[in-house]
Amino acid sequence: MSERFPMDPLPVAFYDRDVVRVARELLGTLLCRTTRHGLAAGRIVETEAYLAADDTACHAARGKNRKNASMFGPPGRAYVYPIHARWCFNVVTEPRRVASAVLIRAIEPLAGIPLMQQRRGLDQRTDLARGPARLCEALAIDRRLDGWNLSRGRRVWIAADQDGPFPDERIGCSPRIGVTSAAELHLRFYVRGNPYVSGPQRLRV
Repeated sequence: MSERFPMDPLPVAFYDRDVVRVARELLGTLLCRTTRHGLAAGRIVETEAYLAADDTACHAARGKNRKNASMFGPPGRAYVYPIHARWCFNVVTEPRRVASAVLIRAIEPLAGIPLMQQRRGLDQRTDLARGPARLCEALAIDRRLDGWNLSRGRRVWIAADQDGPFPDERIGCSPRIGVTSAAELHLRFYVRGNPYVSGPQRLRV
């Protein structure tokens, strides 16, 4: 499969758009990670949008600092932050200084599955990258990739799937998971019925 796996990264222009649109259209794309151990990758099946304005759950809501600097652009960069001694991977969207980003919550593993299993210390395929911290562990993503240019097509990047995006009827929407602020905003997007989605699928619009 690796010989036919799409390798061309999405261009910066893909990310330089409204964060909600990017969050929806990332569903079905392929998150790719290469290390000296090889390629590990999967189809994105769950995302969350974080807005630059009127979103108190966004890390940039209180302004720019050393930890969230990557969120302020340019678009198409990685924003990696710690949570409970683990990591979460985001993609930066919209023009420079508009601090919005999309959290990648889950992928469906497609390539490098034995490598993901080794990193995670388990065999259950549905649990390898179902949740943002598990995803980062499975793909060996940590703070060293914060600010990385995803359009370079190496180390970590996102590629379009040859099968194209999911149709609208396959996409669900709900409030974000685990936020106590701005919890009413329906900014979580996921593939309906996909077993690799990390959270509940009962809240749909």
